[in-house]
Amino acid sequence: MDAVTPTMPLFTPYKMGKFNLSHRIVLAPLTRQRSYDNVPQPHAVLYYSQRATKGGLLISEATGVSDTAQGYLHAPGIWTREQVEAWKPIVDAVHAKGGIFFCQIWHVGRVSNSGFQPDGQAPVSSTDKPISSQVEGMEFTPPRRLRTDEIPQIVNDFRIAARNAIEAGSDKVGIRLSPHVNYMESGDSDPEALGLYMVKSLNKYGIAYCHMVEPRMKIGAGNTKFSESLLPMRKAFNSTFIVAGGYDREDGNKAVEEDRGDLVAYGRLFLANPDLPRRFELHAPLNKYNRETFYTHDPVVGYTDYPFLEDTA
Repeated sequence: MDAVTPTMPLFTPYKMGKFNLSHRIVLAPLTRQRSYDNVPQPHAVLYYSQRATKGGLLISEATGVSDTAQGYLHAPGIWTREQVEAWKPIVDAVHAKGGIFFCQIWHVGRVSNSGFQPDGQAPVSSTDKPISSQVEGMEFTPPRRLRTDEIPQIVNDFRIAARNAIEAGSDKVGIRLSPHVNYMESGDSDPEALGLYMVKSLNKYGIAYCHMVEPRMKIGAGNTKFSESLLPMRKAFNSTFIVAGGYDREDGNKAVEEDRGDLVAYGRLFLANPDLPRRFELHAPLNKYNRETFYTHDPVVGYTDYPFLEDTA
């Protein structure tokens, strides 16, 4: 009698609320800067549908909630009627393949400059402290700290954007937190306490999932081992917990097997391998990603032209 090959942890089914996932591999939200004038384009239909699988979860690139939320050239938004209509065929294409699509909405805060802002105003933020470090290809205007009475408007922008995402066909709303990450000088003095406070607060609202980035993804840290862990947040959160941060196939399987996360989000590997779940399942070789085309604006090169497994055979 032949022995039954055990199913890899990444390929065990999972129920996330009302959604029945066929595997645990998630497309991470990836800024791609190909939504000209902040409007999603037809080439995004192909990009997302290439990466869709039956019962697979895709999370959109970060999508601006308002005209003050922008800080990257050609990043998508979802605050206008034109943008909402442009998202619909993208979501429809994912659903046509049996996939599940969530739209990640955001506000960039001070990570912007006056050229992206309405009437050339200063970016708004929780602080008036400017970003001191320089990033190649980006310039930052010193921000204006929001007044207390202005905060409800930002909250309302998120509420409207979430409703717009659902109107465009997105399945539900989750949340992404990065308490350990110090990107754009946003590090916290006590990231674990912050993370725990956030997930415990979120438990009250029936959020579909909490997506967190590993401490090892600190800027400049590479894959350095850290003593910090997402495990306390994972244990404190009552719903689906998605981990992300430099995982490969083996790391992802271990994370699920050891119950450190329910799902594993992949960014660069999924970007370069539109059929990543199939490649993982077959233990097939992976395409190498080209970092130089991550944020270019070409509708094909580095976007929809990465080959599928059958194309490389």
